[in-house]
Amino acid sequence: MVSVIEVLFWFSSLYVLPFWLMMWFAPSHERTAWLMRSEWVYLAPLAAAYTLAVLPNIIDIFITLGSEMPTPEIVVDMFSEGEVILIGWLHFLTFDLFVGRWTWQRLVATEQPIYVSFPVLLFSMMVAPLGALLGLIVTRNHGNEAKAFENGDALAMSK
Repeated sequence: MVSVIEVLFWFSSLYVLPFWLMMWFAPSHERTAWLMRSEWVYLAPLAAAYTLAVLPNIIDIFITLGSEMPTPEIVVDMFSEGEVILIGWLHFLTFDLFVGRWTWQRLVATEQPIYVSFPVLLFSMMVAPLGALLGLIVTRNHGNEAKAFENGDALAMSK
């Protein structure tokens, strides 16, 4: 029998795919901007899935991480349980997409070509902190565009 957390795992793993595909292959398209405009569309369902998975375990998580300074051994022990691994996966999917969207906004605001944006966003999906760093590097010399991004105007610039 399939558990609820496994359903949430598969739902979330498939749910992120259209967002990544649009940011990779149509970064400046108006439909991509529309799709990524609202956190209620791209982020809330993932956050809800994560919440449903983590809430039954929240007390154990707080006790484990709050009773002593986390050590590598404590984290490895926590992740020895299949349910915690799935919760971690949901966490990765949610925040990778969140960071990927942020990076995508910077890339669009600075009008980076697809041969630059695609690999940066691929790294953002697979290893989000590295993708974010690469995104910062390739957009570093674009002062006015970055300011527009910081003011929330990047999506308007992508139209």
